[in-house]
Amino acid sequence: MKKIIGFCCATLLLSSCHIYKSYDRPEEIDATGIYRDPNAADAALAATDTANFGNLSWKEVFRDAKLQALIEEGLANNVDMQAAILRVEEAKALLTAARLSYLPSLALAPQGSLTSVDEGTPVKNYTLPAAATWEVDLFGKLLNAHRGQKASYLQSKVYQQAVRSQLIGGIANAYYSLLMLDRQVSVTEQNVALMKETVRTMEAMKEAGMTTEAAVAQSKGAYHQTEASLADLKRQVRETENSISVLLAKAPQSIDRGTIENQDMPTNFTVGVPLQLLENRPDVKAAELSLAAAYYQTNQARAAFYPGVTITATAGWTNGSNGTVISNPAVFLWQAIGSLAQPIFQRGKLIANLKVTKREEEIAKMNYQQKILEAGKEVSDALFLYDTADKKLTEHRAQVAQMQRAVEMNNDLFQAGKATYLEIITAQQSLLSAQLNEVADTFQRMQAVINLYSALGGGRE
Repeated sequence: MKKIIGFCCATLLLSSCHIYKSYDRPEEIDATGIYRDPNAADAALAATDTANFGNLSWKEVFRDAKLQALIEEGLANNVDMQAAILRVEEAKALLTAARLSYLPSLALAPQGSLTSVDEGTPVKNYTLPAAATWEVDLFGKLLNAHRGQKASYLQSKVYQQAVRSQLIGGIANAYYSLLMLDRQVSVTEQNVALMKETVRTMEAMKEAGMTTEAAVAQSKGAYHQTEASLADLKRQVRETENSISVLLAKAPQSIDRGTIENQDMPTNFTVGVPLQLLENRPDVKAAELSLAAAYYQTNQARAAFYPGVTITATAGWTNGSNGTVISNPAVFLWQAIGSLAQPIFQRGKLIANLKVTKREEEIAKMNYQQKILEAGKEVSDALFLYDTADKKLTEHRAQVAQMQRAVEMNNDLFQAGKATYLEIITAQQSLLSAQLNEVADTFQRMQAVINLYSALGGGRE
C-alpha cells in the first residue's frame, strides 16, 4: 500500500513539473527583418548598430525650451498620465496581496454564553480561540497566481510608460502643428496685404481706362479667396491651442511658443537592432506581459487538477466543553487539522477551463507577434516619411524661388504692357501655394522625427 501511495505521489509531482516553470519568450516569436530600408523598394533594412534613437532623452530630441516646459507640465498634470500612475499603484497592491497569500490567515473568534436551568444561577461558558488556516502550495496554485499578478503589475507599469510616450509625442506634434499654422497665417496675411493693394491698383487703372471691369472682378475674387483661407487658418490655430491646453489639463488658452524657423531637430537617426523593440516599445512589452499572464493562467488551470492541502489550527482558552463548564478559570486548548481535497468529478469544468486558457494563451502569442510587426511597420513608415518630406521640401523651396521670380517678371511685363493682370494674379496664387507647401513639408519632416522617436519607444523613463 505504501508503495502504491508513493508511486502515485511521484507521478503527480513529475506530471506537474511544467506548472512550476516560469515564463520564457517563445522561440517562434520573430523580430528579424521588420525594418525596411527607406532608400530601397523592397529590401529589408540591415539594422546592426545597437545605438537607438529611441533611447535618447526627450529633451535631447525636442530642444525648444518652450516645448520642454509644456511637456513637463503635461507629464505633471495630464489626466491620462495621472490615471496610469494610479493603476500602477492598484496593481502593486494586488501584487502585495498575492505575495501574502503564502502566509496563513489568522482570525480571532471569541464566544460566550449564559445558561440557566429552572431559574437557577446562570452558568457562564466562554471560549477565546485564535484560528489559523494555511494552504500548502504543493502544486503551484499560489505560485502561478503570484507570478500572473506580477505580470499584471509589470504590464500596468509599461502601460504608464506607453501613456508617457504618447503624451510627449502628442504635445510635441500639436506644438509643431501650431508653429506650422503660425507660419501659414503669416504667409497668407502677407498675400492678403499684397492682394488688397492689387485691388486698389486695379481700380485706379480701370478709372484711367487701362484695364477692364472683368480684371478688377478677378483681382477682388482672388483677394476674397485668400481672406477666407486666412480665417480658416486662424480657426485651426485656436483649435490647436485648445487641444494643447486640454492635454495639459487646463482650460483653453493661448500657448506661449516659438517659431518654426528656429526649431533645431535631430537629423541623424539610428534605429538599432529589431530585438530592441521587444524591450523598448511599451506596447510591445505589454503584449508580451499579456502572454506571460496567459501562460500563468494556463498553469493555474493545470494545477486545479491536483489535490489541495489545507492545514487548520485552533488555539485558545475555554472553560467548557460541549456546553458544559469543566473548569473555572479556563484552560488552554489547541487543535490542528490537515485536509486534502482531490477533484474527482467537476462536470467537465476543469477540462473546459484548461482548454479556454490554452486558447487564450495562443491568442496572446499571436497578438504579441502582430504587435511586433506593427512596431516594425511604424519604424519603416517614419523613416520613409522623413526621407520623402525632405525631398519634397527641397523641391518646394526651389518652386518658391521660381514663383517669386515669376511674380517679379510678370509685374515688369505688366508695367510694359506685355502681360495681363490675370497673369500676375495667377503667379501670386502659385507663389502662395508653394509657400504654404514649403511650410507643410517642414512640419511633415518634424512629424516624421516625432513618429520615429515614438515608434522606437522614445520618451520612457
